[in-house]
Amino acid sequence: MNSIHELLEVAIQAKASDLVIKAGTVPIIRVDGRMQATDLPPLSPEGTRELAYEVMYSASRDVLLQYPNSEAAVGVDMEDAEARMKELEHKQELDMVFTIPGLARVRANLFLQRATIGAALRIIPLHPYTVDELALPPILKKMALEPQGLIILTGPTGSGKTTTMAALIEEINRNKPANIFTIEEPIEYVFTDKKSVIHQREVGQDTQSFASALRSVTRQTPDVIAIGELRDRETMDVAMTAAEIGHLVITTLHTTSASATVDRIVNSFPQHLKQQVCQQLSASLLCVTSQRLVHRANGSGRLPAVEVMTASPTVKKLLDDGDTGDLYACIRDGAHFGMNTMNQALERLYQARIITYEEAIQYAGNQTELRQMLRRQ
Repeated sequence: MNSIHELLEVAIQAKASDLVIKAGTVPIIRVDGRMQATDLPPLSPEGTRELAYEVMYSASRDVLLQYPNSEAAVGVDMEDAEARMKELEHKQELDMVFTIPGLARVRANLFLQRATIGAALRIIPLHPYTVDELALPPILKKMALEPQGLIILTGPTGSGKTTTMAALIEEINRNKPANIFTIEEPIEYVFTDKKSVIHQREVGQDTQSFASALRSVTRQTPDVIAIGELRDRETMDVAMTAAEIGHLVITTLHTTSASATVDRIVNSFPQHLKQQVCQQLSASLLCVTSQRLVHRANGSGRLPAVEVMTASPTVKKLLDDGDTGDLYACIRDGAHFGMNTMNQALERLYQARIITYEEAIQYAGNQTELRQMLRRQ
């Protein structure tokens, strides 16, 4: 049977983003968003269990190397694998992160399905990409170097939000002396200090919870605060307040458009607070993006199509008034302020012959509108 590292090497050579393991099935990889079967033999229940042990050993080794003399290393040595397995069987899922030296970092989720162990492993590059390498809108470089405000990166699962956030942090790191704090669960991209000092705090390892980390972060003299995800009302409140009082806050949210992001945040609060939240967003918001990963026409991978809403005077006025219904039209007509809708992003990619007509229509925010836009061309 192949080891977990051998399976991951197969996935990395195929430029896969994920490796999926299930008893009774061959190992599956995800390449450019599409699931593909490998030509390896099917895995037995005993085989998936052994692979799970290997993941646990790898994660334990990483913790021991990172914290050789600290309490963080207690209980995660190699002899503790049985305890970790019992924890998996008790909780039915377990999250871990480990590094394959010289190749990649891996975020692993172990779980039970039909009383056998399964796993989903996300492959993360060792070093963050830049904004240019990811073909992101250039306006994001300007936003990343702003002294304060709130940047929200949105999109569905697997659309590259975490990678985009890492690129913005790296943009600051390369260009500006700043004290940067990230709060993540788990830590995915690992940064090397350049012009900035970057503190990466992992929930469960370096802090008890998102809430406790966020309560203390503003007392740690941050210039930039990166929050893995706006998970709840408390996180949203802290993010907006931190942006208002002078910090740059970068975070992600699972929504489908810039205007839907505003609605999602406002509707997370009780009715009597909604007007106050609208005013906070008007005062603190720098930029909201919504992105999709679309396939290149030449078959050479994917690139992001990105909707961008910036804090133009009109956007601020609409937010202050709580009038989100007109945000789409404002984004569509806001090219002077670096804005564009998802349809406009797709139209540009299609006009440049980077993506196909079918691909553009598949990811359109409004398919009827995009068809009309492309027909005019």
